[in-house]
Amino acid sequence: MHGPASPGWLLVALCAATGAYCLLRMRSTVEEQRRAAGGEALMGFGMAVMAVPAAAFTPPVWAWPAYAAVFGAAALRALWAARTDAHHLHHLVGTSAMVYMAAAMAASPVGTHAHGGGSASGVPLLTGVLLLYFTGYVLLSGVRLLPAPGTGTAGPAGPVSGAGASAGPAVAWGDRPELARACRLSMGIGMLAMLLTM
Repeated sequence: MHGPASPGWLLVALCAATGAYCLLRMRSTVEEQRRAAGGEALMGFGMAVMAVPAAAFTPPVWAWPAYAAVFGAAALRALWAARTDAHHLHHLVGTSAMVYMAAAMAASPVGTHAHGGGSASGVPLLTGVLLLYFTGYVLLSGVRLLPAPGTGTAGPAGPVSGAGASAGPAVAWGDRPELARACRLSMGIGMLAMLLTM
């Protein structure tokens, strides 16, 4: 995970900002939103810690097994929650990817911060599968953020006004679905960046 310093710090900032926003989403009055935000905050902060450039900080040997245990527990929780909500399957893949990357870091020689244990034959199979999954997830999440034609958002003529424009209660900024999607897109991009360095 620990590549060049500048992109590494950008990835740390992206993941930490995403984790912080997810913490704010945990204050939502919508129970489902709070539950999802907690797991996403853990992912955001966990990815931020994992992305810290090696030149700045080298974790102790015991850190990676502990990291794998924390995300292994989160994966089990996501597996349990997936029984009733399919969205938790994505959390299961994400937390499992974190366990995989932590295991790769633990298996690497001290100070090298694993790059996946790849051989001369190329990218390890599991890394390739995870790269394909997160590439698809990022593309799909990006498409979902695009405004649908005719939704009444700003267009060539400007914002839509009229009876339908202000109907319904105002949604708190922490409960806005497009912000939650942007948060998930950011974490998907971060996961892709981390997997590419393996």
